Amino acid sequence: MNPRTVLVLGASGLIGRFVTDDLRARGFRVVGAARSLAPAQTMSALDIELPILALDTAALKRFLGKHSVDIVVNCLGVLQDGPGSSTGAVHRDFVARLLQAVADSGRAVRLVHISIPGTADADRTAFATTKREAERLIAASGVPYAILRPGFVVAPSAYGGSAMLRALAACPLDLPETEMATPFQPVAVEDISATIAWLAARHIGDASVKAVAWDLMQLEPVTMAGVIKQFRHALGTAGWPLAAIPSFMLDLGAKIGDLASTLGWASPMRSTAIAELRRGVRGDPSAWIAATGIAPKTPAEGIGRHPATIQDKWFARLFLVKALIFASLVAFWIVSGFIALFVSYRAAAGILIAHDFPPAPVDPITIGTSLMDISIGLLIVFRRTAAVGLVAGIVASLGYMVGAAILTPDLWVEPLGALVKTGPAIVLMLVALLMLDNR
Repeated sequence: MNPRTVLVLGASGLIGRFVTDDLRARGFRVVGAARSLAPAQTMSALDIELPILALDTAALKRFLGKHSVDIVVNCLGVLQDGPGSSTGAVHRDFVARLLQAVADSGRAVRLVHISIPGTADADRTAFATTKREAERLIAASGVPYAILRPGFVVAPSAYGGSAMLRALAACPLDLPETEMATPFQPVAVEDISATIAWLAARHIGDASVKAVAWDLMQLEPVTMAGVIKQFRHALGTAGWPLAAIPSFMLDLGAKIGDLASTLGWASPMRSTAIAELRRGVRGDPSAWIAATGIAPKTPAEGIGRHPATIQDKWFARLFLVKALIFASLVAFWIVSGFIALFVSYRAAAGILIAHDFPPAPVDPITIGTSLMDISIGLLIVFRRTAAVGLVAGIVASLGYMVGAAILTPDLWVEPLGALVKTGPAIVLMLVALLMLDNR
């Protein structure tokens, strides 16, 4: 008997990647599709890079037929509207096209849709309202479906909110008291995948799972403080003295995160994330547990059963520092270029004149190097060009050091040691380049 074919949409994400790999280990034939996949994620010829959200109904129908898909698992989602991303386009419009493609495919296909817990009357963000609109479309479609509403997802990997909580657990800071007391029921990603495997094994005609919507989370109420406590236990930071972040700092961080997202950075701290955090994560998993027999893992089982490894500790400690590293490098290059060009131009040009440079190239060199510095900073500030900017910064810094050694060697021994300090700046840019990946 041929194994059933499962199509996972969003196979590069936190849930999608785990589900893809886990279902394959269980014997299913799994096609993992994503807009982009990291080299480490292309483990099979069935891991496919595809502009999924750009596909119309006909293209989606052809894709389903080409791979003889029996189950579609939709893990696609976007936290907040921004350049190149729209909550409505991803959560509502795409789902409408997908439902039509499934209905027109001529095959018996079950849709498993990953949504969010909570009730519609508590939805306040575009993220939540468009997720709920997708649920209504699915319920009215006549397509066999299962809507899964996971709580806070605990997984071996970390991304977005799960990475942020690990970072909080690794530093001596808490969120404000109100946020720490927010209901925050977690679920292990293994339990999500086990549920999808259970559904994939059911016959498409099984009336008991033809149209279900389940909350996936542990039964016992847990607050955010309880989840962070488990991460601290695993990281060995449970005994640290703690101070709470003022609420205005949390809101300010969200505004900065919103700005970073317009520049292409996937900041986990954005206005929508804070709004959803304050709303809390709660639900009733009793129907899910009764139907599947799955006993959800507790936070202690999902997080605290193993001590954190050194890579876990490094990631948690460096996660918040990453933003500071990039911000400082952007400021370093733009401000230094601006000062040389507009504030201390005569002094900058005077360095060359003092070393007997011919007058003719002094202004072009001073202006050119200043504009180059500003350009490097502007390249780093945008996520799409950050790698180019960092490499350019390293090359430029090495050029400054070599050029000074040849043309102005006395600058190497000047009292403030400006050229000596260029070496650590190069190392910091190399560290930033190595930390650029998000997945």
